[in-house]
Amino acid sequence: MDMINRFGIEQRRRKRSILVFSVLGALIIAAFIISMNTGTIRLSPLDVLKTLFGMGTDKENLILFDFRLPRIVISLLIGAGLAISGCVLQGVTRNALADPGLLGINAGAGLAVILFVCFYPSTSTVPVFVLPLLALLGAGLTAILIYSLAHKKNDGISPTSLILTGIAVAAGINAAMIVLTLTLSPEQYQFVATWIAGSIWGTNWKFVLALLPWIVVLLPYVMLKANVMNIMNLSDHTAAGLGAPIEADRRKLLFTAVALAGSCVAVSGGIGFVGLIGPHLARTLVGPKHQHLLPASAMVGALLTIIADTISRAMASAGIPTGVVVAVIGAPYFLYLLARTKSS
Repeated sequence: MDMINRFGIEQRRRKRSILVFSVLGALIIAAFIISMNTGTIRLSPLDVLKTLFGMGTDKENLILFDFRLPRIVISLLIGAGLAISGCVLQGVTRNALADPGLLGINAGAGLAVILFVCFYPSTSTVPVFVLPLLALLGAGLTAILIYSLAHKKNDGISPTSLILTGIAVAAGINAAMIVLTLTLSPEQYQFVATWIAGSIWGTNWKFVLALLPWIVVLLPYVMLKANVMNIMNLSDHTAAGLGAPIEADRRKLLFTAVALAGSCVAVSGGIGFVGLIGPHLARTLVGPKHQHLLPASAMVGALLTIIADTISRAMASAGIPTGVVVAVIGAPYFLYLLARTKSS
């Protein structure tokens, strides 16, 4: 009887997950279409359709294919990448408030980019394919520092100490970034200020190609580790008793989360909260099982980022970056999560 009940529950969860994925997919497609019609220069749905089928004017082709579509694709990629990174960090640390931004990983990636800008002669010719590597280096060194400081010789690493150490390191890095901005030229300062605010500044297909390999390689790897992450939800002693190499898998998954966050931040700038909100909303929709949670997190993150970027471009005259729009949504949600965590 218990087997039958468990099978029935699993079937209902699977059907619910399929429904959630279908709805999220439809919302992403709708947001994609609306985003193509949104911008300083308006293109009607008919103009977009004609341009997609090769019947647009030179101006419409330039606006859609050279400016809007690359930015829309980048929004989807970084949203999925940051949300998966946050989901992995929350699973590895067993802390619901873990996020690449809160742990200092985004700050480490940003510091590497700013250091590069300080010594590079012109921001207008910044090598596109170099930035993800630099961001990965900065994020990786930051993650190693945080992991080393939080690690205890006999007890290993606790989720709480990892989070607290990450917050402290992030504060120090952000202070260093502020000091560095004082040494920049006006052109460099404008670039860095735009980047820190989370404005998606990569608006051509080169940036898509620079980011795509990281997403294509790392996302499937994380999906393959879904069952390992389910085991990590248990205590370390229980997981070890089941024969799981918990420390080795934790290091690999941490590196993957760092690589995803670093490569996304290199192109998107300091967009926060996507890695926090995406997994939480996905967990509410499909439950804690990572086979469903990981793809749902990617879809929610992609949807959130493309909506925020569309709002940002619709308010282009006000100069509001995408990161600010996400923060307006994410900050109240973070306070809600914090209050719920304290009360539970």
